[in-house]
Amino acid sequence: MNNDPIDRSGLRPRFWETTPLNRMTQKEWEALCDGCGKCCLNKLEDEDTSEVALTRVACRLFDDTTCRCAQYPIRHQFVPECISLTAQNLELHLYWMPETCAYKRLHKGQPLYDWHPLISGTPDTVHEAGVSMQNRTVPEFEVSDDDWEDHVIEEPGT
Repeated sequence: MNNDPIDRSGLRPRFWETTPLNRMTQKEWEALCDGCGKCCLNKLEDEDTSEVALTRVACRLFDDTTCRCAQYPIRHQFVPECISLTAQNLELHLYWMPETCAYKRLHKGQPLYDWHPLISGTPDTVHEAGVSMQNRTVPEFEVSDDDWEDHVIEEPGT
């Protein structure tokens, strides 16, 4: 996985099948990210029903060519509200997380998809499977908050 922006080298084989989320190392935790970019999309939450709608309006730091945060290590300097997902706060965030997300799937006792980089051995399969937001977003600085509803989408890959 030499073109993978996430370091997945030296991990225990199939660790996600034997290790609970709260017992994973930081490197294993980070390796669970499939690189789809859906968590970097702005969402709309209905005040009455708490239903969450996904938009194609992406965080200002999101690069939709690579499906990565352009400033991941220092993202909180630019986007203080960006969530640092942990095993301890995962349950609080499940309601808005993508259905295809490895963290959510493992929490629910579901397996990773075959296109997940840990299974396929390459970060490209998430894009090839049509699950990612690669080349599908608009930057938040180009869309008024009032117009986000015009950009509501169905989650790719579900």
